[in-house]
Amino acid sequence: MVSPTLAFATVLGLGSAYIAYSNGREARYIRGAFSRYLSPDMVAQVASEPDSLRLGGDRRDMTLLFCDVRGFTSLSERLTALELTRLLNRMLTPLTDIILAQNGTIDKYMGDCIMAFWNAPLDNGDHARDGCRSALLMLDEMDAFNATLKREAEEEGSEFYPLQIGFGLNSGECVVGNMGSEQRFDYSVLGDTVNTAARLEGQSKTYGVDIVIGEATERETSDFAMLELDLIQVKGKAQGIRIFALLGDEEMAQQEAFRDLVTIHAEMLAAYRAQDWGLARRKIAAARAQGAEMKLDELYDMYTDRIDWYEVNSPPADWDGVFVAETK
Repeated sequence: MVSPTLAFATVLGLGSAYIAYSNGREARYIRGAFSRYLSPDMVAQVASEPDSLRLGGDRRDMTLLFCDVRGFTSLSERLTALELTRLLNRMLTPLTDIILAQNGTIDKYMGDCIMAFWNAPLDNGDHARDGCRSALLMLDEMDAFNATLKREAEEEGSEFYPLQIGFGLNSGECVVGNMGSEQRFDYSVLGDTVNTAARLEGQSKTYGVDIVIGEATERETSDFAMLELDLIQVKGKAQGIRIFALLGDEEMAQQEAFRDLVTIHAEMLAAYRAQDWGLARRKIAAARAQGAEMKLDELYDMYTDRIDWYEVNSPPADWDGVFVAETK
C-alpha cells in the first residue's frame, strides 16, 4: 500500500508544481505584454486576474483620445533630428504618465501624436470621464512644460517657441485585441469610433479650440464645462455629427460666467441655424465679450466668416445646418 500512496502523492505534487509554474509563466507573459501600455498598478491587476483578459478581438464601448502637436513640421525644420527627439521625449513622457494615472491604455505613438484608449483591457465604467480629465490635465502639463522651455531659452539666449497640442475624443463601440500577424502583433483598437476620434482631433485646428469631443462622450461628461461647436460631416462619414469643445472640469461648469456664456452661445447657434444672420452676429459679439478669457476668438471668427459667405451665397432650401468638412 505504501508504493501506490507514494506514487499518488508524487503525481499530485508534480501536478501542483506544474500548475504553479504555468500560472507564474502566464503572469510573466501578461506583465511583459502589457507593461508598455498600462500603468504598473493596472499591469499587476491584469496579471492577478488573467481570466478578465480576452485577447484577439473583443467588442467594447470605449473612449478614444488622439493628441497631436501643432506646427510640428515647422518645429522639425528648426531643430536637428537629435534635438527634436529629445524634445519630444521630454514632452511625451509626462503626458503619457497622465494617461496611465487616469486608467488609460497607450495604443501607440505616431511621431508627435499619442493615441490612447479607456475601458480595455480592464473594465472602466468611467472611461469617458477619465479620457476627458486626462486631456484637461495634459493641457495643464503643457503650460508648465512651456514655462520650462521659456526659462531655458532665456538662459541660453535663444528664441522661445511654445508648443501647443490639440485633442480629439470620441466614445462608442470598438473592437480591441491583438491585431497583426503571427510574427508581430500589437494590442490595439479598430472601428468607426476610432476613425472619428482622429477626425475630431484634426477639427480642433479648424475651430480654434484645444479639445473637441463627440456627442457620445459629451453625454457621459455633461457636467464638465463644454460648448456645442457645430453639426459637422467629417471626412469618411455620410451623416452629420454634433461636436463639442471641452473647456474645463465640473468646477468651471458651475461658474456663473461660464453658464452665461453657454446660454449666449446656444442662442448664437440657434440664430445661425435659423439663418437669422443679423441676430447671429449680435450673439457672436456678446459671446466674445462674455468668454474673453476662454480663447474662443478663432471659433467666433470662423462663424463670422461663414455668415459673410452665406449672406452672399444663400444655403440651399433643405439646409439643416450641417457643415461638410473639406479637410481631415
